[in-house]
Amino acid sequence: MLFSTFLESVVKIKHLALLGEDSHAKMSPPYRLDLAEKMNKKSKTARKAGVMALFYPKPDNETYLVLILRKTYKGVHSAQVGFPGGKYEDADENDLQETAIRETEEEIGVSRTQFEVLKTMSPIYIPPSNFIVHPYIGISEENLIFSKQDEEVEAIIEVKLTDFLSDANSVTATVPTSFNVEVDVPAFKLNDHIVWGATAMMLGEVKDLLKQVL
Repeated sequence: MLFSTFLESVVKIKHLALLGEDSHAKMSPPYRLDLAEKMNKKSKTARKAGVMALFYPKPDNETYLVLILRKTYKGVHSAQVGFPGGKYEDADENDLQETAIRETEEEIGVSRTQFEVLKTMSPIYIPPSNFIVHPYIGISEENLIFSKQDEEVEAIIEVKLTDFLSDANSVTATVPTSFNVEVDVPAFKLNDHIVWGATAMMLGEVKDLLKQVL
């Protein structure tokens, strides 16, 4: 989709109601529903994080979304695809949007002066890491040159908007979980990467909102 067309329409999502669990449920791993009551209790004392779904144009004027592939490490989100973002720090002064902006600057080298936050999305609780994540949609009107944070980011993934919105890229994948079993889960296949779990659930809400205005 041409960025000029995208930019003209995307501002309308400011006025749309969030879809929350209705969207999240479409991309939810099957075992998540079984943990609902337990999750509700634990989420009240969970650590907090902020992430950014950042859209921008490429030189061909096509619209893209940036994701990251995390480094391999001893942790539950090792080598997974996610949004730029990270955990809340005291310097963020109780502002999770500031967390998302700061982490975007750090992880992919994009200055806060290069984009604006368009909308706050529905938060989501992640049981394996005990985080409640607050996602935001950001828009840049310029072609972005990325510089990844080598300590945490393995690769930067630039996804064409039309690929993200295509239902052909909504798939079922077999993945290992933190429970040491493999399960079939709903996922996105983007640039040959399988995106599942909380990131897919957040992407699901972004996709559903965009489809209302584009």
